[in-house]
Amino acid sequence: MPPVITFYHRIFGLGLDAEKEHRPVLSSTTVAVLSITFTLLYVLPFYLSPTTRPSPTLSRDAPSVIRARIRFVTVSAILSTVTTIYVITTYAHAFPIEVFRLLGWYPISILDIAKALLLTALLFAGPLFEKGIVESGWREWIRGSSLHESLSSWIGWRNYVAGPTTEELTFRSLLIPLHLLCLLPPTKIIFLTPLYFGIAHVHHVYEYNLTHPHTPLLPILVRSLLQFAYTTLFGWYATFVFLRTGSVVAVVLAHAFCNWCGLPRLWGRVGRFVELGGAERRGKDDTGRTEGAGAAPRWGLGIGWSVAYYVILVVGVVAFQRGLWPLTESERALAKVG
Repeated sequence: MPPVITFYHRIFGLGLDAEKEHRPVLSSTTVAVLSITFTLLYVLPFYLSPTTRPSPTLSRDAPSVIRARIRFVTVSAILSTVTTIYVITTYAHAFPIEVFRLLGWYPISILDIAKALLLTALLFAGPLFEKGIVESGWREWIRGSSLHESLSSWIGWRNYVAGPTTEELTFRSLLIPLHLLCLLPPTKIIFLTPLYFGIAHVHHVYEYNLTHPHTPLLPILVRSLLQFAYTTLFGWYATFVFLRTGSVVAVVLAHAFCNWCGLPRLWGRVGRFVELGGAERRGKDDTGRTEGAGAAPRWGLGIGWSVAYYVILVVGVVAFQRGLWPLTESERALAKVG
């Protein structure tokens, strides 16, 4: 396979003449306008149609709402993709194969994908221990019943398939190449572009307030701030992986994996399963059935399980830090980071 630098020579003309100042293919203003447009195109349809707009009596987790939203975000992602491909082919004069490579669609490297998933799993070593060992989930993992059960529901399909695919396509595969075309340094791309991704999740403050009318505003704002911080942090990581591997498949799978793991437990003892008020399932579904009954706590596990969890969590974080660069190294990288 030809070196990555020849790809950039072809599109940007970089490195051909070290003394020549190269002009960006797109202006930063154009890229910002496109990025904002794609973000709005992704989020606004949720509230423009009564089929996708939640209400005090209809949860965002209702199957009808999920189905309608998936249709809208799919159309949004297609429109944004067509626009991006047109912009790249028109202004960068790129061949189709070069466009697909810049978008992270081709070539597909199973090794790069596997390394990215391994790196992500290291970060969630603690939650994997809790899910697999403490909760005995490993039996379901082997049988594949847990995966089948998750993907059999509309909530699972949204969280593990439609959401990660359309979000990574829009906020990584499309926005990052546009920022590369305006010659924004990779480090700035890593910290800037995820802000669009984080802002795209801020609308959940409205949804949560709508379906939890008796909850004070301050806890809702704190919850939304934490969600913005978490999505932005993940966006930094996903952008780093995308630039280093040139694989949108890797970040889609990493995104789905993180959704499945959820936020790692940072306090308390393992073996206590409390769903705080059914935060994501409050309201009514299509049948009028009220959701949000939290799981009852389970007691009885010794303190040793919790100690083991936190040790594994810390070891996983350290291993993640050490593996961040070697496990994302690829000859298909879209940019040199660091």
